[in-house]
Amino acid sequence: MKQYHYHDVDFRGTIERVIYTVTTPAGKILNKYANVYLAYGYDASALAKRYNILYLMHGSGGNPDAWLDCCPIKNMLDHTFSTREAEPIIVVFPSFYKETISRTGKRDANYEYQNVLFFLQELICALMPAVEGRYHTYAESTSEKDLLAARSHRAFGGFSMGGATTWAVLTHCPEYFSRFVPLSGDCWEIELLGGRSKPKETAQFLHDLIRNSAFAPEDFHIFAATGTEDAANQSLTPQIEEMKQLTEVFHFSEDCACGNLHFLLANGEVHAYEAVYQYLYHYLPYLFTECRRNLS
Repeated sequence: MKQYHYHDVDFRGTIERVIYTVTTPAGKILNKYANVYLAYGYDASALAKRYNILYLMHGSGGNPDAWLDCCPIKNMLDHTFSTREAEPIIVVFPSFYKETISRTGKRDANYEYQNVLFFLQELICALMPAVEGRYHTYAESTSEKDLLAARSHRAFGGFSMGGATTWAVLTHCPEYFSRFVPLSGDCWEIELLGGRSKPKETAQFLHDLIRNSAFAPEDFHIFAATGTEDAANQSLTPQIEEMKQLTEVFHFSEDCACGNLHFLLANGEVHAYEAVYQYLYHYLPYLFTECRRNLS
């Protein structure tokens, strides 16, 4: 894994805040916000230039500021895009919480995952239109038809609970997203922490979902990662190892430009933003590139 080290950058992107309105499961109307990273040179008037977009979710207990507060991700994005190590993209930092949750009590993973699932409708119906109606993405408009048509230019990723959110987006919204970046988080669709307790069943579930979808395997690209000292290693790694066996759908490759399933197990890395932003750095040049080899 290549490592990122802080660089002084002359060409710096900007962070803007997008406000949008949601309705909680209890019927309460709330205003929420997401932070949006725009690379240096983004021109609001330049309609001819369109950008791929990555939605990047925080971990448990976080908020839209978590990634920006906890690691030098903005500096990394600025450097990566200004040096053309990767083509500039728009990065959106949202939150899956619909209500303020107290962090003083015992963590309730089931309750938090319900918030993840509630977020999916918000993602499609509120957040994506708010963001992609304002910035130059590949969606021609915020109509359902145009949002669906821009699928190949849209990615979702996240850390920890954001990783679980990423698998949920793949499961429930595959028609809107083609790239998935689950970082130190497994799929909870079979059961909570199913990557550890039921890795084979979880892998088979994902295999069947993709095989029976309206898309071909090469229309899905998964870039997963965790660290050897990360507690999430116990859940994500068994799931990925089982997915590797299902070669009808999942074509694993160490070469990030080939195949549709990639997994990075970083030696010595722990469960922290300082680790997972490095994984994102490793994958950024390949996130929206087409595979060099046919997957059939």
